[in-house]
Amino acid sequence: MARVLPRPRAPLAPRASVRHRYEEELGWPTTGTEPVELLTGLRFDVLEMPADAGSAVLRRLPHTGPVALLRARCGGKQPGDRPKLLMLIAAGGAEELPGILEWLEWGTLAADLTTRGTGDRMPAPAFPGGTAPSYGFGSWEAATWVRPPRPGYEAENSLPTTGSGAGIGDVGGAPDLVRLVSAAATECHRARLWRARNAQSDRECGDQPLAFSNASRMSAGTRPRSLTL
Repeated sequence: MARVLPRPRAPLAPRASVRHRYEEELGWPTTGTEPVELLTGLRFDVLEMPADAGSAVLRRLPHTGPVALLRARCGGKQPGDRPKLLMLIAAGGAEELPGILEWLEWGTLAADLTTRGTGDRMPAPAFPGGTAPSYGFGSWEAATWVRPPRPGYEAENSLPTTGSGAGIGDVGGAPDLVRLVSAAATECHRARLWRARNAQSDRECGDQPLAFSNASRMSAGTRPRSLTL
């Protein structure tokens, strides 16, 4: 009598890859290499700052759009090793940062506040509960979402921007870019003063020497315009 063998189970469908979810569900272009990275300057730009300053900004501004935490994967003390927060802003915002800082009278005092725009990229964070991205040989950055985007939702419509229609955060929307930069520059400088006060050497992480000119200006009765917003 012929023996009936059990029918093999169909393999479980794999979870959607990180690249597929970004490209198909959010419409965000990615690199065609491993590890997966998101291209900035097309659907969004990025405002980048130290994580301690960024955490303070998140407490002040509860609606900022998607935010990612970036950590360096290398083991030694290298420039950029300090954890960073990446706040997504509207495409084109990176080009506006120098002018906004100048208008806010920060000048070079907010040196820790940088951007990623056209021609740049950022690591693709895994979605909560989804497949973790694979980091190939030579990858030195890893990111996770602090405030993830919502698949099927036009995240770009809620990103901080300037011009007509920009919100100020009083009706549940994202703050306008000027207000976000104002808060970020202030918190970057405060965090740097705090690290210096606690004898944390910024130079070990590749930072520039601390500038105290803002403190002297404040003691003289003047201060950056951003501190009055």
